[in-house]
Amino acid sequence: MTLPRLLASWAILAAILPGLFGPDTARAAEPSPDPGISALTRAGLAEVTALAPSIRLDMRYATTNNFTGQAVYPSGRCFLRQEAAARLAAVQADLRARGLGLVLYDCYRPFSVQKIFWELTPDKGYVGRPVEEGGKPVSGSKHNRGMAVDAGLVDGEGRALPMPTNFDDFSPRASRTFTGGDPKAAANSRLLAEVMARHGFRPISSEWWHFDADGWKACPLLDLPLPPGK
Repeated sequence: MTLPRLLASWAILAAILPGLFGPDTARAAEPSPDPGISALTRAGLAEVTALAPSIRLDMRYATTNNFTGQAVYPSGRCFLRQEAAARLAAVQADLRARGLGLVLYDCYRPFSVQKIFWELTPDKGYVGRPVEEGGKPVSGSKHNRGMAVDAGLVDGEGRALPMPTNFDDFSPRASRTFTGGDPKAAANSRLLAEVMARHGFRPISSEWWHFDADGWKACPLLDLPLPPGK
């Protein structure tokens, strides 16, 4: 091949290769965003473990180990409104300074799941009644707003500490006013409530594990599905 033809071939390759292996190709190779997470993000929710990876998750409704006896979530991932997630990360930091940490049992809950819970346990003392008007949710649980979390305590190794009852124990023993039971478990419950309240989470009387985030009234009820995976 003569020198002029060789130079011409190189010029052609130089024009073609950037299109084959340039930035556009690199972008095409990147995985597309998970549409489920994108929808939650647009609604103002954040994945809690992205802010505080050391939080332990034991998301019971992604398993059969819950009062329904069935897995009603496609994954054990925890999402909350961004402001609530940031506060929970502060709770975790506070607890870790004491050699402790959080374990989470439930976070954001789709409204459609709330309806399942109400059908199984129509008791407003334990399950927020889901109400719709014109096909839109108007009343339900603060979990449906991404502004409630069910939590317990773990030690520095991630082992669950004694608490007054098991999670989702719908009995008087789960109440914060119950005076019987293990004194150590009661002390753990009080400590959890104290640290959560310091960072803007309010306990409810009937369930030691449930905390509502301040500002929940300004957040809409949601029925966005949880994403799969993890």
